[in-house]
Amino acid sequence: MSVFMLTACKKDNTVAEKSLEQQKVEFQQRQLEIEQQKLAIEKERMAYETQKKADSIVESNKAKAAAATAVAAKPKVVTRTRTVYVNNTPRTSSSSGTYAGTQGTSSGTTQGTTQKQGMSKAAKGTIIGTVGGAAAGAIINKNNRGAGAVIGGIVGGATGYAIGRAQDRKDGRVQPR
Repeated sequence: MSVFMLTACKKDNTVAEKSLEQQKVEFQQRQLEIEQQKLAIEKERMAYETQKKADSIVESNKAKAAAATAVAAKPKVVTRTRTVYVNNTPRTSSSSGTYAGTQGTSSGTTQGTTQKQGMSKAAKGTIIGTVGGAAAGAIINKNNRGAGAVIGGIVGGATGYAIGRAQDRKDGRVQPR
Protein backbone atom coordinates (compact mmCIF):
# COMPACT_ATOMS: atom_id res chain seq x y z
CA MET A 1 0.00 0.00 0.00
CA SER A 2 2.78 2.45 0.60
CA VAL A 3 4.10 1.89 -2.90
CA PHE A 4 0.74 2.70 -4.30
CA MET A 5 0.55 5.94 -2.37
CA LEU A 6 3.99 6.90 -3.42
CA THR A 7 3.06 6.56 -7.06
CA ALA A 8 -0.08 8.55 -6.49
CA CYS A 9 1.90 11.41 -4.97
CA LYS A 10 4.22 11.43 -7.89
CA LYS A 11 1.33 11.69 -10.26
CA ASP A 12 -0.10 14.61 -8.35
CA ASN A 13 3.24 16.40 -8.37
CA THR A 14 3.55 16.06 -12.12
CA VAL A 15 -0.02 17.22 -12.57
CA ALA A 16 0.69 20.17 -10.33
CA GLU A 17 3.90 20.87 -12.22
CA LYS A 18 2.08 20.75 -15.53
CA SER A 19 -0.57 23.08 -14.34
CA LEU A 20 2.11 25.50 -13.15
CA GLU A 21 3.85 25.25 -16.51
CA GLN A 22 0.53 25.74 -18.25
CA GLN A 23 -0.11 28.83 -16.18
CA LYS A 24 3.28 30.27 -17.15
CA VAL A 25 2.58 29.59 -20.85
CA GLU A 26 -0.87 31.14 -20.61
CA PHE A 27 0.54 34.21 -18.84
CA GLN A 28 3.20 34.61 -21.52
CA GLN A 29 0.54 34.29 -24.22
CA ARG A 30 -1.53 37.04 -22.59
CA GLN A 31 1.54 39.25 -22.34
CA LEU A 32 2.26 38.62 -26.01
CA GLU A 33 -1.33 39.52 -26.95
CA ILE A 34 -1.08 42.76 -24.93
CA GLU A 35 2.16 43.67 -26.69
CA GLN A 36 0.54 42.97 -30.07
CA GLN A 37 -2.36 45.23 -29.16
CA LYS A 38 0.06 47.99 -28.12
CA LEU A 39 1.87 47.67 -31.43
CA ALA A 40 -1.41 47.85 -33.35
CA ILE A 41 -2.41 50.99 -31.46
CA GLU A 42 0.98 52.56 -32.13
CA LYS A 43 0.66 51.70 -35.84
CA GLU A 44 -2.75 53.35 -36.00
CA ARG A 45 -1.44 56.46 -34.23
CA MET A 46 1.46 56.75 -36.67
CA ALA A 47 -0.89 56.32 -39.63
CA TYR A 48 -3.17 59.02 -38.18
CA GLU A 49 -0.24 61.44 -37.71
CA THR A 50 0.98 60.78 -41.26
CA GLN A 51 -2.49 61.40 -42.69
CA LYS A 52 -2.83 64.56 -40.58
CA LYS A 53 0.47 65.90 -41.97
CA ALA A 54 -0.53 65.06 -45.52
CA ASP A 55 -3.90 66.78 -45.05
CA SER A 56 -2.27 69.92 -43.64
CA ILE A 57 0.17 70.04 -46.57
CA VAL A 58 -2.68 69.71 -49.06
CA GLU A 59 -4.67 72.36 -47.21
CA SER A 60 -1.75 74.81 -47.14
CA ASN A 61 -1.13 74.24 -50.86
CA LYS A 62 -4.80 74.96 -51.54
CA ALA A 63 -4.59 78.15 -49.47
CA LYS A 64 -1.45 79.24 -51.34
CA ALA A 65 -3.09 78.56 -54.67
CA ALA A 66 -6.20 80.47 -53.64
CA ALA A 67 -4.09 83.40 -52.46
CA ALA A 68 -2.10 83.37 -55.69
CA THR A 69 -5.27 83.41 -57.81
CA ALA A 70 -6.74 86.16 -55.64
CA VAL A 71 -3.61 88.27 -56.06
CA ALA A 72 -3.52 87.58 -59.78
CA ALA A 73 -7.21 88.44 -60.13
CA LYS A 74 -6.96 91.82 -58.39
CA PRO A 75 -5.17 94.51 -60.32
CA LYS A 76 -2.53 96.28 -58.32
CA VAL A 77 -3.35 99.96 -58.00
CA VAL A 78 -0.68 102.24 -56.67
CA THR A 79 -1.83 105.73 -55.86
CA ARG A 80 0.52 108.38 -54.63
CA THR A 81 -0.56 111.85 -53.79
CA ARG A 82 1.64 114.73 -52.91
CA THR A 83 0.25 117.83 -51.35
CA VAL A 84 2.19 121.02 -51.95
CA TYR A 85 1.39 124.11 -49.93
CA VAL A 86 2.17 127.36 -51.66
CA ASN A 87 2.11 130.73 -49.94
CA ASN A 88 0.70 133.12 -52.56
CA THR A 89 0.93 136.27 -50.48
CA PRO A 90 3.20 138.88 -52.13
CA ARG A 91 6.57 139.60 -50.58
CA THR A 92 7.72 143.18 -50.41
CA SER A 93 11.29 144.31 -50.44
CA SER A 94 12.58 146.61 -47.74
CA SER A 95 13.83 149.38 -50.05
CA SER A 96 11.22 149.81 -52.79
CA GLY A 97 7.98 148.60 -51.27
CA THR A 98 6.96 146.86 -54.53
CA TYR A 99 6.39 143.23 -55.24
CA ALA A 100 9.74 141.46 -55.15
CA GLY A 101 8.86 139.03 -57.91
CA THR A 102 8.56 141.79 -60.53
CA GLN A 103 11.94 143.43 -59.93
CA GLY A 104 15.12 141.49 -60.66
CA THR A 105 17.38 143.69 -58.52
CA SER A 106 15.78 144.37 -55.20
CA SER A 107 17.84 144.96 -52.13
CA GLY A 108 15.44 143.02 -49.85
CA THR A 109 15.63 139.31 -49.20
CA THR A 110 13.31 136.87 -50.92
CA GLN A 111 13.05 133.18 -50.31
CA GLY A 112 13.33 130.70 -53.17
CA THR A 113 11.30 128.06 -51.32
CA THR A 114 7.95 128.40 -49.65
CA GLN A 115 8.09 128.64 -45.90
CA LYS A 116 5.81 126.27 -44.04
CA GLN A 117 3.71 127.56 -41.20
CA GLY A 118 3.63 126.04 -37.73
CA MET A 119 6.18 124.59 -35.38
CA SER A 120 9.00 122.59 -36.94
CA LYS A 121 9.75 119.05 -35.90
CA ALA A 122 13.13 120.22 -34.63
CA ALA A 123 11.40 122.62 -32.22
CA LYS A 124 8.95 119.96 -31.10
CA GLY A 125 11.80 117.49 -30.61
CA THR A 126 13.75 120.02 -28.56
CA ILE A 127 10.81 120.69 -26.26
CA ILE A 128 9.90 117.05 -25.80
CA GLY A 129 13.54 116.04 -25.34
CA THR A 130 14.19 118.77 -22.78
CA VAL A 131 11.17 117.89 -20.67
CA GLY A 132 11.78 114.16 -20.90
CA GLY A 133 15.49 114.50 -20.25
CA ALA A 134 14.93 116.76 -17.24
CA ALA A 135 12.46 114.29 -15.76
CA ALA A 136 14.78 111.35 -16.39
CA GLY A 137 17.77 113.23 -15.00
CA ALA A 138 15.91 114.15 -11.82
CA ILE A 139 14.81 110.56 -11.33
CA ILE A 140 18.24 109.07 -12.06
CA ASN A 141 20.34 111.46 -9.96
CA LYS A 142 18.86 110.97 -6.49
CA ASN A 143 21.59 112.87 -4.62
CA ASN A 144 21.18 116.17 -6.49
CA ARG A 145 17.92 116.22 -8.43
CA GLY A 146 18.37 119.78 -9.69
CA ALA A 147 21.71 119.07 -11.33
CA GLY A 148 20.34 115.84 -12.77
CA ALA A 149 17.39 117.70 -14.24
CA VAL A 150 19.64 120.35 -15.83
CA ILE A 151 22.04 117.82 -17.34
CA GLY A 152 19.19 115.58 -18.49
CA GLY A 153 17.38 118.56 -20.01
CA ILE A 154 20.45 119.64 -21.97
CA VAL A 155 21.17 116.14 -23.27
CA GLY A 156 17.49 115.43 -24.02
CA GLY A 157 17.02 118.77 -25.77
CA ALA A 158 20.08 118.26 -27.97
CA THR A 159 19.00 114.75 -28.86
CA GLY A 160 15.43 115.85 -29.59
CA TYR A 161 16.66 118.71 -31.77
CA ALA A 162 18.93 116.39 -33.77
CA ILE A 163 16.13 113.91 -34.38
CA GLY A 164 13.61 116.62 -35.25
CA ARG A 165 16.03 118.35 -37.61
CA ALA A 166 16.62 115.06 -39.44
CA GLN A 167 12.85 114.64 -39.83
CA ASP A 168 12.55 118.20 -41.15
CA ARG A 169 15.25 117.44 -43.73
CA LYS A 170 13.44 114.28 -44.73
CA ASP A 171 10.13 116.14 -45.09
CA GLY A 172 11.76 118.88 -47.17
CA ARG A 173 11.16 121.68 -44.67
CA VAL A 174 14.90 122.26 -44.31
CA GLN A 175 17.37 121.85 -47.18
CA PRO A 176 19.99 119.15 -46.64
CA ARG A 177 23.55 120.29 -46.10
